[in-house]
Amino acid sequence: MRGLKGKTAIVTGGGQGIGRAITLRLAEEGCNVAIFDLKPDTAEETAAEAKGGAVKVYGVDVGDREAVDAAVAQVTQDFGDIWLLVNNAGWDKPMPFLKTDRALWDRIININLYGPLNTHHAVCPGMVERGGGRVVNIASDAARVGTSDEAVYSACKGGLIAFTKSVARELARKGVLLNAVCPGPTNTPMMASVLGTGDDAVKWKDAMVRGIPLKRMGEPEDYAGIVAFLASEDGNFITGQTISVSGGMNMI
Repeated sequence: MRGLKGKTAIVTGGGQGIGRAITLRLAEEGCNVAIFDLKPDTAEETAAEAKGGAVKVYGVDVGDREAVDAAVAQVTQDFGDIWLLVNNAGWDKPMPFLKTDRALWDRIININLYGPLNTHHAVCPGMVERGGGRVVNIASDAARVGTSDEAVYSACKGGLIAFTKSVARELARKGVLLNAVCPGPTNTPMMASVLGTGDDAVKWKDAMVRGIPLKRMGEPEDYAGIVAFLASEDGNFITGQTISVSGGMNMI
């Protein structure tokens, strides 16, 4: 991709799953990548595998605004001005909505919605001041079509899409472009924890695959390219868009 070499990127939740693939791809493109992750040991393993740009790990809870502010300041000191913010960190505990409680809602919202609000508010002012930057928010097709047992998570991701479009309008004239990428079902550690093991897990996975025209689950690497594209000079005229990467599962 053009124009990424030497740029600084933050990837939240960049230690495993989709975030890991994004981190490795951006480093391959020549970016210096800051991983914000609650599991720094796992993230260090990802950093050790990166080739190209430098990768550094910061133990950060994105739901903690003070921690985010401190980490962003440190990234700027370590790598320089931040060109790209990728909000990838996410978490869910699927169950029927009527069986959930306020404590679960708060945890899901804190990670999936407040987390991106915190990082945008900490990073985007610098982009505006410099007259350029990119944000890619990893949302979900659950936000676009709804998903059983993920009502609050879907609400957060739907809010993230609307937020992305709104801020994209606000910052377009400042040269800051924001887009959302919506993964479909994907083979990640979070998906494995949701499905569990055994025959029921196999049946659930098979049922999801039957609904995907390309007849396979997504892999983390399926998303890294579109993120790199949107961050590069090739994405100079794209903002406020919601892009589904789901093997054709949701053609809307």
